[in-house]
Amino acid sequence: MPFASARATLADLELLLLMMRHMQADDPWSEQFHEPTVRTNLAELLENPVHGVAYLVCEENTPIGYLVICFDYSLEYRGKGAWIDELFVERSHRGKGIGTQLLDLAEAASREHHAKFLHLEVTHGNPAIELYRRRGFFDHHRYLMSKALGQKPT
Repeated sequence: MPFASARATLADLELLLLMMRHMQADDPWSEQFHEPTVRTNLAELLENPVHGVAYLVCEENTPIGYLVICFDYSLEYRGKGAWIDELFVERSHRGKGIGTQLLDLAEAASREHHAKFLHLEVTHGNPAIELYRRRGFFDHHRYLMSKALGQKPT
């Protein structure tokens, strides 16, 4: 069945949060999903496209997935970059090519916003890894390392 994707707005915040909770049940973030913080940050992203863009995917007016692309800037990667920050399809709709079509959308939207590279990170063992490889994403011989920039440790 065909699905429709549209740029998400602040009016879609609650639908996106609902599906984000579903994603957390399937593949939780390494950082805590603190809903008040996520709500605030998602609202900021939806209101300010300099940070990124979000898309809501529906089948016959029923939300079935979403895509969030965030932007950065890197000298190594030739300037503005895009990250697939979130790509989620409801379990009942997986295996129907929707993820592939969302990757097409991510590439098109990233180009539209003048990104030079499109990045993503995926949990080890996630079955979507092979889809990403087939679509031209490659593994780095690097570790993703992060540091929280909150309060200094005592």
